[in-house]
Amino acid sequence: MKFDTYIPCDILKPFIKSFAISEAAEENSYRVLPDTGIVIGFQYKGSLSQLVNDSESPLSVSGVTGLMDSYRIFKNSANIGTVLIFFRAGGAAKFFRHPVHELFQQSLSLDNFMLSSELVVLEEQLYEAGTDSNRIAAVEKFLISRMRQVEPDQLVLAAITLIQHTRGNIRIKALCERLNISQSPLEKRFRQYVGASPKKFASIIRLKYALESYQPLISLTDLGYHSGFYDQAHFIKEFKTFTGETPEQYLKGE
Repeated sequence: MKFDTYIPCDILKPFIKSFAISEAAEENSYRVLPDTGIVIGFQYKGSLSQLVNDSESPLSVSGVTGLMDSYRIFKNSANIGTVLIFFRAGGAAKFFRHPVHELFQQSLSLDNFMLSSELVVLEEQLYEAGTDSNRIAAVEKFLISRMRQVEPDQLVLAAITLIQHTRGNIRIKALCERLNISQSPLEKRFRQYVGASPKKFASIIRLKYALESYQPLISLTDLGYHSGFYDQAHFIKEFKTFTGETPEQYLKGE
């Protein structure tokens, strides 16, 4: 299996965290955990499906996956090749006219958001590209052509920074007070720009921090406490929703 990452060009860096080329020779099912940015995928060979309750749903060759607050399971065909675009939190709003909260918990075909003719041209370029660098260059050119002349929402960006700085441990009331805005307009702007509510976004940040900070010598009780969970039952419940397993199962293989 191959998973090579690439840094975007300077003009795209404020909006895109990274690109990746993923290839696999064998059919496989795998779990994807929630993250803070929207993801676009282009299959230049093979196919991809999502598994839900033992039901397999084929996905489009060109698709976009919104923010989610629980894990998902995907299944790839043999000999699959995919170009992935990992957006920064709020970064996709530069390229989508639709409010990105419409993508929450969804994996949809990109032709719901742009002309099919545009996608066909890019899909052919990716299929015919002889090298990974050519594929990345084609995707970058496509994204640059779709950049909208809109200014970033500085208030929402400030909210993202505060949530990240506190590792997701900030109450929405306190967030609104820090930003001098009432809750309803903040939540509306945040959802449209980021793709989820501030509370959902903070929950993702908090659980990502718990996973990243785990060490074998740390007790799971201490892990939950240091991640901002003062109720162990609440920690276990949210962790299982996030990963599909309890902390003991996921972190210690029990």
